Amino acid sequence: MEQLVELDSRRRVALGRLGNPEHSRYLVTEHSDGTLVFTPAVVMTAHEAALLRRPDLVAQIEADLADPSRGVRSEARRPR
Repeated sequence: MEQLVELDSRRRVALGRLGNPEHSRYLVTEHSDGTLVFTPAVVMTAHEAALLRRPDLVAQIEADLADPSRGVRSEARRPR
């Protein structure tokens, strides 16, 4: 799908209805011919990236989420 967009005086563009509404961040690549390619991106912290490199921890978290009875009750969250 092609759609003409125009830059405003500050070289901004409104994407409006273009793209998936779930995507709010993009990596933009500029090719030598001036073509701009917007690739949806996800930003995460260094801690999140480190966690994702540990498949054993990811599996444990997924198992705990699938079976809430495995969770540990916290005394700090109980209403008085």
